[in-house]
Amino acid sequence: MAIEIKAPTFPESVQEGTLATWHKNVGDSVTRDELIVDIETDKVVLEVVAPATGTLTEILKAQDDIVLSNEVIARIEEGEAAQPAAAPAAKKEEADIQVAESLVNPAAKKLADERDIDLSQVTGTGKGGRITKEDVVNFTPAAAPVAASAAPAAAAPADDAMPAGERVERRVAMTRMRTRIAERLLDVTQNTASLTTFNEVDMSALMGLRKQYQDEFTKTHNGTRLGFMGFFVKAAVEALKRFPLVNASIDGNDIVYHGFQDIGVAVSTDRGLVVPVLRNAENMSIATVENSIGDYAGKARDGKLSIEEMTGGTFTITNGGVYGSLLSTPIINPPQTAILGMHTIQQRPVAVNGQVEIRPMMYLALSYDHRLIDGKEAVQFLVTIKQLIEDPAKILLEI
Repeated sequence: MAIEIKAPTFPESVQEGTLATWHKNVGDSVTRDELIVDIETDKVVLEVVAPATGTLTEILKAQDDIVLSNEVIARIEEGEAAQPAAAPAAKKEEADIQVAESLVNPAAKKLADERDIDLSQVTGTGKGGRITKEDVVNFTPAAAPVAASAAPAAAAPADDAMPAGERVERRVAMTRMRTRIAERLLDVTQNTASLTTFNEVDMSALMGLRKQYQDEFTKTHNGTRLGFMGFFVKAAVEALKRFPLVNASIDGNDIVYHGFQDIGVAVSTDRGLVVPVLRNAENMSIATVENSIGDYAGKARDGKLSIEEMTGGTFTITNGGVYGSLLSTPIINPPQTAILGMHTIQQRPVAVNGQVEIRPMMYLALSYDHRLIDGKEAVQFLVTIKQLIEDPAKILLEI
C-alpha cells in the first residue's frame, strides 16, 4: 500500500520551507521513524521521518524546492524493508570509523559524499565536535604538494616571473534562515523608530552572591550552575511589570499589552542567531531559568529547537559580552518593542562614596521603538534593571 510522506504542519508564523537534503533515494528501503528528509524554514530545520517501513517509490520535491505546510513530498510502498546494502570499500569504511566519534550530521555526510570529501579531514564545529553541513560547505582541501618537490631538477623561475598567490573566491547561496534574518533586520531598520539608551551596572554584589552560593546552588539544583542570565531575566520581568509599554507590541494602529512576560534569550549557532522563548518567565525561579537556557542552548547547537520554542516572546535579552563585546546597539526583535543588550564585564575605576575604586562594570543597552516608548520610560526601565542587579536581594524579594 502506498503511503504519502508530507511536510510537517507549519505554524502561522512560518509560511513555507525549503527542501534542504534528501537522505534517501528512490528505491531505497526505509524503516519506520527513519530520517528521510530535512526541510529548512526561516527558523529551524525540520526532520521528516518515514511513517512506515517499506521502499521509497517516488520523490515529488527536489532539493531546494519550496515546500508548503502538509504538502506531499514523496511516497512509500509499505512492506518489509530490503536487506541493507553491502558494506562500503575498506578505505571508505576506515574514514567513516575515524569520524564516527564526531557524530556526523546526516546532511553533512551526504554533501561530503557528493563532493568526495574525506570527513576525517573536516573539523566539526557543532556540539561535541559534531560535523555540520556548514562545516562541509566551508571545508577547503589542503593544497597538493608542490610539483617542484617531485622534480627537483626543474629550473626555478626568475624572481620577476614568480606567479602571484591565488585569489580564491567561493560563492555559496544563503540558507533560508540567513536570508530571513537579513530580511527581518532590514525591515526593522526601515519600519521602526529605533533608539538606544545606555547605562552601566556595578556587578560586584551579584558576582559576590554568585561566588558565595555557587557550590550550594549547583548541588541543590542537580548540577545547574548559577549564572548571570537568571538574574537578568528576573530583573527584566520585574522591570516589565513596572513599565508595561516595554512589554507591549504594535499591531497596526493598536497597542497590544501582554499580561505575561515571555522572555526571548538570543543564542548564537553555526546557522545564525536564534531566540528561544522562556514562557511565563514571571513564574520561573532563577534555577528554572538557568536550566531552561542551558537546555535551549544545547538544542540550538544541535539544530533541535522546535518552531514553537522560538515563536512569540514579549521582550528579548542578548548577551554580546560572552564574545567580548564592550558596547553595542542591539536590534529590536519585532513585533516586540524593546531589547536589552548585555556586554562584557571589565574592571574599571569608578567613584564610590567620593573615593576611586576598581569595580567590575558592565555596560547595558536598551534599544526601543520610539513610536511606542518615550525616552523617559526607556531610561527609567534601564535604571530599574541597573538597581535590581546592583542589589540582587530586591530581585528575590520583588521590591
